[in-house]
This record gives sequence, C-alpha cells and structure tokens, in this order.
Amino acid sequence: MQIKHSIFVLCALLLGAFALPAQEKLNDEEQKHLREQIAEAGNSNIEFVHALEAHLKKYPKTASREELERAITKSAIELKDNPRIIKYGERVLARSSDEIDILEKVTRALLASNDKSTAEKALKYARQLEKNVHDLEKPPSGKMRWQMRLEIQQALNKAMVYQARASGLLGKFTDAIPLAEKAFDQYPTAEAAREAGKWLAASGNYPDSVRWYADAFTVADTRNTDADRALDRADLGKYYLKYKPSEAGLGDLILQSYDRTAKVMAVRRDAIKAYDPNALAADAMDYTLGAVKGDALKLASLRGKVVVFDFWATWCGPCRVQHPLYDVVRKKFAGRDDVVFLAIATDEDKALVEPFLEKQKWSKSVYFEDGLSMLLKVNSIPTTVIFNKRGEVASRMNGFVPERFVDMLSSRIEQILAE
Repeated sequence: MQIKHSIFVLCALLLGAFALPAQEKLNDEEQKHLREQIAEAGNSNIEFVHALEAHLKKYPKTASREELERAITKSAIELKDNPRIIKYGERVLARSSDEIDILEKVTRALLASNDKSTAEKALKYARQLEKNVHDLEKPPSGKMRWQMRLEIQQALNKAMVYQARASGLLGKFTDAIPLAEKAFDQYPTAEAAREAGKWLAASGNYPDSVRWYADAFTVADTRNTDADRALDRADLGKYYLKYKPSEAGLGDLILQSYDRTAKVMAVRRDAIKAYDPNALAADAMDYTLGAVKGDALKLASLRGKVVVFDFWATWCGPCRVQHPLYDVVRKKFAGRDDVVFLAIATDEDKALVEPFLEKQKWSKSVYFEDGLSMLLKVNSIPTTVIFNKRGEVASRMNGFVPERFVDMLSSRIEQILAE
C-alpha cells in the first residue's frame, strides 16, 4: 500500500523522527513553529508545501533542510507542480543523484516547456537516469522478479525518450532519432514512437515519420489517451500530405502499423512468460510455484479444494512459534482430501530455505512464493490466506495469536467448507 509522502513526513516531524545531520535536534522554538505550520495545513497537499516553505524561509539554516526539501519535492510530484519539482528536486539531486524517481520527474519537468535553454540540463539528467537504472540490472542475489525487470525496461525507455527529446530540442536530430527508436525497442510506448516521428519530421524524412506516428497511434499502450491518439492522427495526416497528394492509402498504412505493433507486443509478452511463467497472471490459481524438493506445483490443479497458504520466512521468529501450531491444525483435517495446506517460503534468497528446513527438522514439502505474495498483497510475515473451492480468497490472517491460532484457523476452514 502506498502512503502519501506528505502524510509520512507529517508523522515523522511530529514524532521527531527526522535523521538530522550529526544527530542534531530542532530547538523548541523551531519545533513549535513547524508543528503549527503543519497543523494549519490540514490535509491539503499544497498547503503542506506552503507550510514547509514558510518554515524554510523563517529558519533558512535549519538542520532539517535536506529532509524538508525532499518532502516538498515529493509533494510537488504528487501535485504535478513542475516549477517546484525543478526548484527543489535539483537541490535534492545536487546532494544525491541516485534517487531515480526524483531524477526522472525533474528531467520530465525540465522538458515540459520544450525550451532549448533547459534541454542541456535535461539531457545530463536523462543520461544519469539511464546509468542509475542500468545499475539496478544486477540484483545482489537470486533471479530478478519479472515485475522489477519490466520496471527497469520501462525506466530505460523513459531515460532514452528524454535524451531523444532533449537532443531534438538542441537541434541534434541525428542523435534524437536513434535514441527514440532505441527507447521503443527497449519497451514499446506511444511516447517513444511519437518522439521518433517528431524528429524524423523535423529532419524532413516524412515517410519514416508517418510510419512512427502510425505506431504511436496503434501500439497497445494503456497510458496513451484518446487525446494523445487524436493528436497523433492529426500529425499522421499532416506529414502524410507532405509527400502524398491526398490521404488515400493512409488507412492501409495504419493497418500495417497495427499488425506490426501487435506482433511486437506479442513477442514481448512471450518473452516475459518465458522469463517467468507467472508473469502477467492476474489470478492466484493460475500461478505455478517452484518446490524446495520435487516438481513445481500448478495451483490450478487445486481448484475445487480449500487451500490454506502459510506465508513464512527463515528470518521470521514468530513463524517458528507458529509452525507446530500449523501441524496441529493440519492433523485435524488429515482425513479430508478437499483441504490442502501449503507452506510458502518468502525468502528473497531461495538458497537459504533448504538448509533452514534441515536444521529445524521441518518437512521439505515447501514451495517458493514466486511472486504470489505480491499478487495477494502479503505485506507482513507470517500471513495465512485461505482460498475457497471456487479459487477465491475467503479469509486472511495477518500475524497470529499463539493461544488462539489453532481454534481460529480450524474454525475458519470449517466455515469455508460449510459454504
């Protein structure tokens, strides 16, 4: 669950939780002023920004300047306030250029005006963004989750689109065009195709420009709005007429583009599925879970049964207390073939699980979560999720009460069986 940054900062301030330089604390007067300013802001994000700005104006040498400027930047991003994103975001980046979200938003804000005067700076930030994203491509351990892999590809697409836009604004069309095309190859978006079309048209290459605008018009990109497509359609017609006497034949060109982009997206989906069979699955019962020992388990094979998922981890102390209690509940339903208990290890490093099981003398009938915990929004460990026979989440227990766990879990299973 995403918590609004302004609310988080508000709580941190009121609890005195800022990690201030050299462990300094705000003096009583400054703390009082900050509390008053935030209290007056209420739940308004823009008033929250005004409150922090007022505090910085009154206390320009405050020890919490770095944290306050970061908070204003985050709130400005929520508000889509480009001037403040640039003003405060650049201050944050001057201290640390590795904050990818702020780096991306500052770059985009600088380019929003389509002004040559800010393009050089945007180009510098866009190149730094690409470098930072590439640094994420090597996870510290284990296989990268497909969602992370996809996010990296999308972030690289943005970094290259921004480089293309900045280069184009600087009149460097021969740099801008291949950058936009490379962005589309990295992750197909209407924005990347549109960027290629724009700079091809600016360089006088109208036939190729039209082809890219057609791709922007037809590519399956959920972020491409009807208003975006209307503009793409207008540019298609405008640039097509630059080298054709009428729009005759434009429809065929758009159909060809549709077929081409549909194939590109199909190849991408297949590549994602090849990387992770659970990728893009929206239903938990369509997942396949790898096993510590033995064959992977297709959850679809358990439809028609009540399935109890025990999400745990080797580092989780309460999980060790809960484990024998699960065994008690499992024995209660041992005679039924329509109740299945699955132990799901959530460790990032899968190599830790089997040695742990051996040391604890636990059963190795354990499966890896393989992305399932993200789908089910399992945000704390231990968590128990129970599916009914229709393959729907019927109950959830976040954490557990040792003295009541056996009765609570048994009762919930019985209720689901009685449906």
